[in-house]
Amino acid sequence: MTCQKFCVALLHWEFIYLTTALNLAYPITPWRFKLSCMPPNTTYDLPTGISKNTSNLNEHYEAVVKAKLNLSTTYFSNLSSKTTFYCCFWSKEDKNCSVHADNIDGKDFVSTVNSLVFQQIGANWNIQCWMKEDLKLFICYMESLFKNPFKTYDLKVHLLYVLPEVLEESPLVPQKSSFQIVQCNCSVHDSCECHVPVPTAKLNHTLLLYLKITSGGINFQSPLMSVQPINVVKPDPPLDLHMEITDAGHLKISWSSPTLVPFQLQYQVKYSENSSTNMRKADEIVSTTSLLIDSVLPGSSYEVQVRSKRLDGPGIWGDWSTPLIFTTQDVLYFPPKILTSVGSNISFHCIYKSENEIVSSKKIVWWLNLAEKIPPRQYAVVGDRVSKVTFAHLNATKPRGKFTYDAVYCCNQQECHHRYAELYVIDVNINISCETDGYLTKMTCRWSANAIQSLMGSTLQLRYHRSSLYCSDVPSIHPMSQPKDCHLQRDGFYECIFQPIFLLSGYTMWIKINHSLGSLDSPPTCVVPDSVVKPLPPSSVKAEITVEIGLLKISWEKPVFPENNLKFQIRYGLNGKEVQWKMYEVYEAKSKSASVLVPDLCAVYAVQVRCRRLDGLGYWSNWSSPAYTVVMDIKVPTRGPEFWRIINEDTTKKERNVTLLWKPLMKNDSLCSVRKYVVKHHTSRNGTWSEDVGNHTKFTFLWTEQAHSVTVLAVNSIGASFVNFNLTFSWLMSKVNSVQSLSAYPLNSSCVLLSWTLLPSDYSLMYFVTEWKILNEDSEVKWLRIPPSVKKYYIHDHFIPIEKYQFSLYPVFMEGVGKPKIINSFPQDDIEKHQHDAGLYVIVPIIISSSILLLGTLLISHQRMKKLFWEDVPNPKNCSWAQGLNFQKRTDIL
Repeated sequence: MTCQKFCVALLHWEFIYLTTALNLAYPITPWRFKLSCMPPNTTYDLPTGISKNTSNLNEHYEAVVKAKLNLSTTYFSNLSSKTTFYCCFWSKEDKNCSVHADNIDGKDFVSTVNSLVFQQIGANWNIQCWMKEDLKLFICYMESLFKNPFKTYDLKVHLLYVLPEVLEESPLVPQKSSFQIVQCNCSVHDSCECHVPVPTAKLNHTLLLYLKITSGGINFQSPLMSVQPINVVKPDPPLDLHMEITDAGHLKISWSSPTLVPFQLQYQVKYSENSSTNMRKADEIVSTTSLLIDSVLPGSSYEVQVRSKRLDGPGIWGDWSTPLIFTTQDVLYFPPKILTSVGSNISFHCIYKSENEIVSSKKIVWWLNLAEKIPPRQYAVVGDRVSKVTFAHLNATKPRGKFTYDAVYCCNQQECHHRYAELYVIDVNINISCETDGYLTKMTCRWSANAIQSLMGSTLQLRYHRSSLYCSDVPSIHPMSQPKDCHLQRDGFYECIFQPIFLLSGYTMWIKINHSLGSLDSPPTCVVPDSVVKPLPPSSVKAEITVEIGLLKISWEKPVFPENNLKFQIRYGLNGKEVQWKMYEVYEAKSKSASVLVPDLCAVYAVQVRCRRLDGLGYWSNWSSPAYTVVMDIKVPTRGPEFWRIINEDTTKKERNVTLLWKPLMKNDSLCSVRKYVVKHHTSRNGTWSEDVGNHTKFTFLWTEQAHSVTVLAVNSIGASFVNFNLTFSWLMSKVNSVQSLSAYPLNSSCVLLSWTLLPSDYSLMYFVTEWKILNEDSEVKWLRIPPSVKKYYIHDHFIPIEKYQFSLYPVFMEGVGKPKIINSFPQDDIEKHQHDAGLYVIVPIIISSSILLLGTLLISHQRMKKLFWEDVPNPKNCSWAQGLNFQKRTDIL
């Protein structure tokens, strides 16, 4: 009876009446601990009486437990479903556990008993609690250790918890009604996991919790537990675990640290090495995210795992990462791949293993692409096993098909292994050009990535650093730099925009090339926005041909920004589909206009203007919108038209009708248009008068006086021509014969040679006029004006060989038109004679040319023995017999 009362007094505990202080709650440890529960009716041989000094009880419990180890588990099956087991927590380091109970006076007391009593007789669970790395979820995991029929029943676990709102040093245990309850997830293997959400702001608060377990209809209730979540954080396994051979020949184990924890971590690394000559295992703890292993051998296999834990303060070791296996090859290169820039110096090392033996470094030779043996002067011996080769002042790698690198082979003197190291050399001289807009609000920088297209898998980034004022003489890469977003344009250039900008600050920029093999930086360049301004184009551009002066005048307005002095460039040309531009520059900063001399004053000119800083900094602006001149008359026509006449004489009426003929004036003579023609008459009887003939080029009048003089004037919007041609018709002069003979010789169908002789005359000869037309046809009369000093003249026209022509030669004197010499056809004897003469004209040049060619052929015959025909031919313009022949075609045939 005494024992039963003692057990009831020791184990009977109702949580709702619990009013003990917080220090009576079991502190959750970062490692595993046990929950052991014992039924209330268990009987032992216990000492009489109850004492708070339990040291004697502990010794007696140990003796009892040793005597009762064979207690039958059938006892549990006979318990009532209303039976409540009372439990205590303990760990491997604890031999005792505390049990809370009420004494006879109803006062609470704590009795410490030996944990073996609960472990051997009661029900047991392994428990571990931790805070997830995301610092949002607190987890308790429990695993059943039943060795009795209880494990066949359904297991239900609830966790009750409370997290105070205020952080206090020693808060009292709250009432049972303030606890929140969560149901734990249990599996068929009698293991459960309980999740408690914890706000980030309460990670340092004390979390109070206890467990209620139901199995086979029997209730288990744990004592109260306490923990600060921040002290039991369990980090996730490290990420990105990988191994590589360093440049120094060590095996480097690297991983990535979890980024969510607010404190530093320590890492435990365990690895094993397995080779044909060596096996070793090691376990090391480091505070960095990498570990170097010395004495790495070719043909070895390494297996590595890593886990992490809080560096300072309490915490829980995280789970091990997935094992990673790394195998070294028989030929070990370090580094196995190198990425470098043009002009740099690099080195490769290697260890060569052949038939389970390391080849001496003195017997190693190096090859490039298995096609070029590297000179031994570039070798170096690094110990007995390691050989080194160095490349200096490297040039860019030339892609060979799909290979964008050079293969570097480390070889034994007798053989080369198929494995090689890879050398990537790229040109990082990337030109960055910037320009500031005309409003001085933004700076746009551009650069092309074409120089590094051969490097696949690389990323490019523009980085910059802004100094307070201007640029240094030698720009350098600044450690405090910022990235800049750049976007690829259709023209293959990347474009980056700086806005807002500081006009006088120095922007040092470079391109950073990131690749899995490493990173490279292009040479830095420094830009001051004020020095790279591209002004707005000049506005209000106008163009006109000035009256009287006859120059192309261009005017414009200077842009508002920048305020620096500007120079201007003008381009102008005849308007058309493809303007042939001519350039003209104005260096006077205050100028707003310029005049240039143009050959054609009567054409439409297109004009554009652009500007740039006078000191040469920055860029030319865009060309302004084009301005066009308007064709207007500049001056009066330079002269009137040349004209001739056709006289129709009516013998019955004794009248002569004179028809004047002329060609329209060209715009260079009319300056720039002709609105009408005016014919001025002068006779001795009627005096002088004028007749307006409009735009016609033919005019007929009646000739009745002995002498009648006419002048044809050209008139435009400004006035009439000052220089004009006069023609006098005189009956007396029409009988003056001054042409002795006239001959016409047909050279070909497009050329007739006209020659004549003159008689002595007392009159002043002004010029000749020749007429020709087809006889027996009412065809148009054609005419030409010939200078007075000429005695032979070539007439170019389309002559029909079967037709007969009439040629007339009129001498024109100041006093009037003389009597013409007329021939009606080509006389047969003259034609034969002329043909003979023409033959001489042709044969003599041929003989001379042949002689020259023969001499030249003899001089160079030793160099041109295989040349059968000469390629030089006569000029058809000078030799009539050569006209019409296609010498190119004949050359092709030859």
